[in-house]
Amino acid sequence: MKIESQLEKITRFKNLELLANQVVEGFISGMHKSPFHGFSAEFAEHKIYNPGESTKHIDWKLFAKTDRLYTKRYEEETNLRCHLIIDNSSSMHYPILTKKDSFYENKIGFSVLASAVLMNLLKKQRDAVGLSVYSDAYEFYTGEKGSERHHRMILNKLEELLQTTVSNKKTNTVTFLHQIAENIHRRSMVILFTDMFQYENEDKIFKALQHLKHNKHKVVVFHVYDKKTEFHFDFNDSPRKFIDVETGESIQLFSDNIKEAYEKQVENYFKAISDSCLQYKIQYVPVEIGENFEKILTTYLVEKQKFG
Repeated sequence: MKIESQLEKITRFKNLELLANQVVEGFISGMHKSPFHGFSAEFAEHKIYNPGESTKHIDWKLFAKTDRLYTKRYEEETNLRCHLIIDNSSSMHYPILTKKDSFYENKIGFSVLASAVLMNLLKKQRDAVGLSVYSDAYEFYTGEKGSERHHRMILNKLEELLQTTVSNKKTNTVTFLHQIAENIHRRSMVILFTDMFQYENEDKIFKALQHLKHNKHKVVVFHVYDKKTEFHFDFNDSPRKFIDVETGESIQLFSDNIKEAYEKQVENYFKAISDSCLQYKIQYVPVEIGENFEKILTTYLVEKQKFG
C-alpha cells in the first residue's frame, strides 16, 4: 500500500524538476523568435579540451560532429541573487483539485511550478536562489545560494507544499514581508507569488512591498488568480454556498445576481494594485492559472537586464 501511494504521488506530481526543465528548454529553444535572440542560458563559448582536465563539461554533441574534444567554458558566476517568496495561505490552494487534475491547476501548484521553472533558469545561469514561504506564520526561509545541494533542498520544500493540505490559514502578508525584507541582506531580485487576498489595509501591504525594495532590491509581484471563477465569477446559475477558505465564513447566493457588480469590483481592485505597484516602482504581473510560463520567464529576463 505504501509503495502504491508513493507511485500515485510521483505520477501526480510528474517530477517537478523534470517538468520545470522541459518548460525552460522549450522556452530557450523558442527564443530565436524573441527579443532575447542570442541569449545563452548555459555557457559563453567552447575551448579545446586539455588532457588531464575534468571531463564534466565536454560537449559530446560537438565531438560527434567534429571528432575533436571541446569543453563548454562557463561565464563567471553572476552577481544576481534571487529570492523567491510564496504565499501558502488557504486561498492559494484554490481551486480544490480532483484526482484527474494536474498539480499545477490551482494557484499554489502553479506558483510552485513557476518557482521551479525560474530556479532551473537561475541554475543554468549560475545564479544564487533563496526561498521564503509564509501564510499565518513564517513557514520557511533559506538564503540565496547556488549549489546543487541547495537547489535540491528548495525543490524538496516546493514538493512539500504540493503534498500538504491547508485549511483556515489566513494571510499575514504585512508582518512576514517585513520579516523577509530584514532577512535579505545583499542586493537581490525578489519575486513574490501571491493571490493578493489579505485582510490588512492595502496601504500597509504596499508599505511592506516597499520595504522589500530596501538595499536596492528589484521586486516583481506575480499576482496569481483563476480567471474563470475569481475574475469573471463564472458559475452556473444555481444557488451556491460560497465559503471563505481562510476564515470559514460562508454566504449563499445566485452567482448571476452579483456577477456584473463582482466583475467591476475585481477589475477596479486589479487596477488599484497595478497603479500602486507603478507608484512604488514594483513590477506587477497578473498571471492566470493555465497560462504558459513565457510571461513569467520573459519578465524575469527583462528585469534581470535592468538589474545591472
